[in-house]
Amino acid sequence: MQYIERDVDRKLREWGVSDQRMPLLIRGARQVGKTSSVRHLGKSFKYYVEIDLNEHRELHELFSQMLTPQEICLQLSYAVNIPIEAGETLLFIDEIQSCPEAINKLRYFYEQYPELHLIAAGSLLEFVLADIPSFGVGRIRSLFMYPFSFEEFLHANGEDLLVAAYQSASPEKPLNTIVHEKILQRFRSFILMGGMPRVVQEYVETKDLRRCQLVLNDLVVSYKDDFKKYRKRIPEERLTTVLESVARQHSGRFVYSNVNDNLSLSQVKITLELLVTAGLVYPVVHSAANGIPLGAETNERYQRMVLFDTGILMRMLGLNLAELFVQGIENLTNKGSLAEVFVANELVKNSSCYEPPQLFCWHREKKDSQAEVDFVVQKGYDIIPIEVKAGTRGSMQSLRIFMQEKHSAYGVRTSQENFAQYDNIKVYPLYAISNLIRQWKES
Repeated sequence: MQYIERDVDRKLREWGVSDQRMPLLIRGARQVGKTSSVRHLGKSFKYYVEIDLNEHRELHELFSQMLTPQEICLQLSYAVNIPIEAGETLLFIDEIQSCPEAINKLRYFYEQYPELHLIAAGSLLEFVLADIPSFGVGRIRSLFMYPFSFEEFLHANGEDLLVAAYQSASPEKPLNTIVHEKILQRFRSFILMGGMPRVVQEYVETKDLRRCQLVLNDLVVSYKDDFKKYRKRIPEERLTTVLESVARQHSGRFVYSNVNDNLSLSQVKITLELLVTAGLVYPVVHSAANGIPLGAETNERYQRMVLFDTGILMRMLGLNLAELFVQGIENLTNKGSLAEVFVANELVKNSSCYEPPQLFCWHREKKDSQAEVDFVVQKGYDIIPIEVKAGTRGSMQSLRIFMQEKHSAYGVRTSQENFAQYDNIKVYPLYAISNLIRQWKES
């Protein structure tokens, strides 16, 4: 199976040649491609050593003994019969969550063996990290990985020119209508199948949505099966129930009492926090948006909960991808809530990979004057509101209310409309919301 290049590969290469290198801990939801990306990087080293601590539990004792990092590496090299040499070997410790002692040991590699290239990763790793406060502050660098972005999906399918087309467009310079419609077709396919690497690989090889749906089925089952590993912390049935409720409540405010009559609010909250920690759910928290940072004035009583992948969402809702595509997916993509899930995920995927994701919205409740802006983001010292419209039309009343109250320089509407500008409101197509983040990074 041919490897599909990811944006994160560039970050991994930069880490590999840096003289300020720390042990790297790759974090993110299960099966987003962590292991594949590390193996791809390993091809650029003379030696590559992969240790799966879930399979090789006999190696756990190495990390609980009073051994130096050099001594640990020597014993590991004996175990796999491959040299572990600084500057020549990439050492990858996978499924590290199965051995908390190994996680604690990572910081000693930075202090005593910094010249070694060391990467660690694991499934549901965050569940374990929650019990290890300050496990490696200043000694371990975290890198967060996510499913494929829309841009990565296009590159995977060899459509680099389409990416270049919308990246060079702007509200002042819209795309040719034919090109815009072609990209919209690709967007509608992507929003149905999502960006999980196995699904993207299947689509690249077969272009068969039915086979993509089977892969998504397998992924959903595997996520639920994974919950069995943490039954001592929270019953697996409760994790499944709350995750399914997030899928059902993907539109609007998340209501705890709507999850299950048999669960208390505190049980739902604790379970939801674990799902967020595991990278399966992103909270979109209300911010007063009076200044930066946006997280300084939040109200967690008003939150939306977003699943980490639109394809996973489609399958959890029991929707048939192939039928939707044949019948006309425009009706589905015109549902604002699905567009909001897509935008939330694109904002996360295009933010810094070295920080955990943070998403904010704005909501005002006044009698006869309610207003809500789907996302508010920080650009330097400015706060920019983003309103999501799934179709090509829609009122921008809430957006204008926010801009007037907060004295915003401009606002953004994202929809299936081509690039455009209406006074101080800039319009970006849904597929090009990443343009905003890229431009802000470059400015």
